[in-house]
Amino acid sequence: MIAKENLIKKIMGLNIVHTSVFLFLILLSDKKDGVAPIIVYPEIVPGVVEFVNPLPHVLVLTGIVVAVALTAFGLALTIKIYKKYGTLDAEKVMEL
Repeated sequence: MIAKENLIKKIMGLNIVHTSVFLFLILLSDKKDGVAPIIVYPEIVPGVVEFVNPLPHVLVLTGIVVAVALTAFGLALTIKIYKKYGTLDAEKVMEL
């Protein structure tokens, strides 16, 4: 993401970073033999003692909304930069 000069490629790289963080958070929240944190009656499902933590899932949903908003803003800003300077190369934009 840092090495590329094209602004669209920088935004795509940022999206890949967002997605990898989301997958990492979901991976951390999983437990072996864990069940969803809903009301479980012991007489129906015996031996259930491990629940999956729902907090990382909620944080990931919030992060997805923020990532989509950041991507939309970045692409809108990129369109404005292209209309004004006629290029998407970050080095040329900095020179202009």
